[in-house]
Amino acid sequence: MSAHGEGRQMSELHDLTLAELATKLRGKEVSAVEVARHFLARGARHESLGAYLATSEEVTLAQARGADARLAGGDTAPLLGVPIAHKDIFVTTDFPSTAGSRMLEGYRSPFDSTVVLKFKGAGAVSLGKLNCDEFAMGSSNENSAFKPVLNPWDTTRVPGGSSGGSAVAVAARLAPAATGTDTGGSIRQPASFCGITGIKPTYGRASRYGMIAFASSLDQAGPMARTAEDCALLLSAMCGPDPDRDSTSLDVPAEDFTRTLNDSLQGLRIGVPKEFFGEGLSADVRAAVDAALKEYGKLGAVLVPISLPRTELSIPVYYIIAPAEASSNLSRFDGVKFGHRAEKYTDLTDMYKKTRAEGFGDEVKRRIMIGTYVLSHGYYDAYYLQAQKIRRMIADDFQQAFKTCDLIAGPVAPTVAWKLGEKSSDPVASYLADIFTLPASLAGLPCMSVPAGFGAGGMPVGLQLIANHLQEARLLNAAHRLQQATDWHQKTPGGLLR
Repeated sequence: MSAHGEGRQMSELHDLTLAELATKLRGKEVSAVEVARHFLARGARHESLGAYLATSEEVTLAQARGADARLAGGDTAPLLGVPIAHKDIFVTTDFPSTAGSRMLEGYRSPFDSTVVLKFKGAGAVSLGKLNCDEFAMGSSNENSAFKPVLNPWDTTRVPGGSSGGSAVAVAARLAPAATGTDTGGSIRQPASFCGITGIKPTYGRASRYGMIAFASSLDQAGPMARTAEDCALLLSAMCGPDPDRDSTSLDVPAEDFTRTLNDSLQGLRIGVPKEFFGEGLSADVRAAVDAALKEYGKLGAVLVPISLPRTELSIPVYYIIAPAEASSNLSRFDGVKFGHRAEKYTDLTDMYKKTRAEGFGDEVKRRIMIGTYVLSHGYYDAYYLQAQKIRRMIADDFQQAFKTCDLIAGPVAPTVAWKLGEKSSDPVASYLADIFTLPASLAGLPCMSVPAGFGAGGMPVGLQLIANHLQEARLLNAAHRLQQATDWHQKTPGGLLR
């Protein structure tokens, strides 16, 4: 290959999807080391976006050389040699694990999370750890203790959260794929704001072992990439039972989610909930979602009006249950065994107080206080117990809807990405942006965001698809067929990224 040809090939590597890169690697058209070097250099060139919190050329290239050795030996594993980056909520032995918090600044885990181990076993090459809202608490990625993440479509806007670093890494072509976590929409909302594809599987599908916990009954790992095909490849590697390390892991074997990607959508019933199209939805987002739904009509799907009557209750329910679980999970960060410890204190109680005051950011403190309050004596029955009862009713609403439809579709968020700092002084305004993502999270359902055009300011809009439990394959099939018929997912941010 000529020097000119090699340079042209390398300059185009970041334009390839994960599936396309995998094909080139198996065909020996490019080596895993070459691909890794390309993405490391690209990440360094666009460091100002704030996507990465930790990288290591030594670690990444060592993994790439191992992948090349397997490829040379004839191994054809689907993800072998493909680079991926991990949200800094997954603990790793090769990189620091901070959860975007000063509380864990510089912390090195003695073990890898199950999700990270699965990707290592598949031969994927880790590019590093990605920025996120502190302990995954936030909808804008402005709550990271280290630096905000900037949306590559408009760097004056938020990328969404808490998996904002993951979304930006994929959208800006700094990584072909990334892991994220979704508690109340933290994969879907940043995917929507950054114009990429992201899926949250059924609760329990992917092991939570080694995920730094926020709300244990809600947290779920999922992949973020440019296409549904890429997400299907990644999800196939991520899922599977983990009974010895995660008691909430489902006893459901891993499956190949790519097998039904090209199935026909003829006769597929797509439910359209009236509660997702009310006054709070901006006109530009509604127009984009409507256009995507029309495409499904062309593909043979049938739109069915449905109702999810307790949609509005999902916000108060979530913001009782999630902070309650957070207050319990974050009690371990006391300065005793690991993480930050205050330098000056008078006794053990004083150390606890100063350590937590110094280590946690404002949003984390706010949610710990809310959670402690609703779990306290005299308020548990009035708040937490009632929230759990309504959570069950919200889940029942979905089961009622699925009697008349196969999938549910609607917007991911009421608006496109907002300006940096626009909602910082009003946390409730940020919470309200989760209105469309929270119901499916509370019900433990698989759901995803698929690029669906553009809204105000040329910013991306995502279409949310929701399926019944364990029907990720149906979700990915519907998303893939939409992407075959449209080019929204192929659009890239402007000149910043060349």
